[in-house]
Order: sequence, then C-alpha cells, then structure tokens
Amino acid sequence: MRKIKVLLVEDDPFWQENITNDLSAEADIELVAVAAAKEEAIAALGRHEIDVILMDIQLSENRLDGIEVTRYVRKNKGSRIKIIMITSLNDREVIMGSFKSGAVNYIKKSSFRDLIRAIREADQDRASIHADVAEMMRTEIQLMELTTSEREIFELKRQGLNKVQIAEKLHKSLNTVKTQFRSIRDKLFH
Repeated sequence: MRKIKVLLVEDDPFWQENITNDLSAEADIELVAVAAAKEEAIAALGRHEIDVILMDIQLSENRLDGIEVTRYVRKNKGSRIKIIMITSLNDREVIMGSFKSGAVNYIKKSSFRDLIRAIREADQDRASIHADVAEMMRTEIQLMELTTSEREIFELKRQGLNKVQIAEKLHKSLNTVKTQFRSIRDKLFH
C-alpha cells in the first residue's frame, strides 16, 4: 500500500504532539518530518519526498511565515505537493492570501479531527474547501462580480457606515451611492 508522505510545519509542541499522534494511527499516512520554523520546513522539502504539507500560518510571533513557505513551495516545487493550512486565524485577508499562495485547503485547529480526511482528499486531487472557510469563500466569489467602486462601498457598509457616511467619505452624491447599492443588491442577491 502506498503511503501519503506528510510534512507537518507547526511550532507549537501541543499541536505537534496531537497531530503526530493522529497521523501515526493511520496505516496509509506517513509523517516524514516535523518542522517548527520556515527554514526547517524548506530544509525538509529538500531531504524528503512529500505529498502533503500541513502548514501552520504563524510560525513566529505576528508573522505569516506559513504563507511565505507556501509561496516558496509553489514557486520551487510546482503544484505536485498539496498544502493544507492549519491555524487558529479566521481573518478574511489571511484566508484569501493562503489560497492565492497555493493552499488547497484551510482548516482551523479547532477542527483538527478533519485533517486525516483532508489529507486523503488533497492527495487524490479532490480537496474540498473545509466548512471552516466555505461560507467566506462563497461570499468572496460573489464579491468578484462587483466593480472596484461597488466593492469599496460594500466594504464600508460592512464596516458599519450608512449611505450618508459612505457618500461623504467617498465624496460622492447620495444618489450615486444609492444607485450603487441597488447594483450591489442586484448582483449579490439576485
């Protein structure tokens, strides 16, 4: 039986231990290396044959090292290696940045029990977007329909501004803002 070769990139000993224990219980998965830092991850890529990487996003305080490593893998190894982001971060920009960098999935650490299935799916090129981020991804796809100006208005509304405040902030007439709101509504809620 072929084993899926996994690299775990995680700096927290608690998560290293728990994920390692879960992976070692699976007959078709082999954890080939654990890296706690960006440099260790890159070195492990040179030493081991790897099919799937479980990538923590924050490997050092307040840095998105995992996204940097993901970009490195895509640039230097192509798309053969599948990358699943594992993190406690729930920020829209971080999630989108992960997928733009080449991740095939994004799972919050609170859902780590779903990692085994996600590894198998990724290895078979059948990675489905995990429920942790699926709704946000659907919204982002819908928002792609908006023009730059409509997107700006949408984001300001999301921040809690009303139509009058948005018109003042963007130096637009209230009628223009109302027209753009109708267009946004037609595109997103048709």
